[in-house]
Amino acid sequence: MVWYSGAKKMELQPESDAQPAIKPTQFILHSIVAPWTPERTYEYWRDSTNLESHFGLGYDGSLAQYIGTETRADATGAANRRADGTGAVSLESASNLQASDPWTDAQVESIIRLGVWLHEKHGIPLRICRTASDPGFGYHRLHTAWNPDAHSCPGPARVRQFHDVIFPGIVARATGATTNQEDDMPTPKDLWSYKNVAQGETSDAYAYLRNTKKVVDTIENAVTATAAEVTALRSDVAALTAAVTALAKKVG
Repeated sequence: MVWYSGAKKMELQPESDAQPAIKPTQFILHSIVAPWTPERTYEYWRDSTNLESHFGLGYDGSLAQYIGTETRADATGAANRRADGTGAVSLESASNLQASDPWTDAQVESIIRLGVWLHEKHGIPLRICRTASDPGFGYHRLHTAWNPDAHSCPGPARVRQFHDVIFPGIVARATGATTNQEDDMPTPKDLWSYKNVAQGETSDAYAYLRNTKKVVDTIENAVTATAAEVTALRSDVAALTAAVTALAKKVG
């Protein structure tokens, strides 16, 4: 079992031992529609339902882990575990009773740190999931297969934060662009030429951006294109562009 050192371990049993293994390829964010601490969320999973998430996040940024990240957790529909053994790591976060509030600054920071760890530990790629089975990062309502009840989780304000702050923040932190050592700061050229060789990536950020834009245009012009495909890909392009551009300004 794999446990994140940045979270309080609160192991759910019998789920932790009884549920099948997964190969984690996605990180999916949720709002629990209650202003709960991680401890209260644990009690809910333990006592009141047969569902559960891997992580629970409080308003103050406190984080608990209930199940190892290589074990299935039942929070995200078809993404919990697919036939090929891949699955999603899920995080439930404190919210108001309407799930209409944004994540707090402390919550944002905890999510970004966890996202970077999942990228480094499990190789989850730095992109927004383009389909329900595509490896990457996302939120509950992004794909119908994850959200068969068609609710708005994690809420409109948090969806905007995901695209504008959280996903770009994960990309920036994971590429090593945030450092206290000024001499180690990457140049704009470094940022655009970044590739994760350890994960087998052969294209740099600029090539990836151009190729993704080409795919977006192709899908948008195809008769069979779905709104979800176009939205996910355009979000991918926008997030990558925003992250690299912002970092280039900082180090330029």
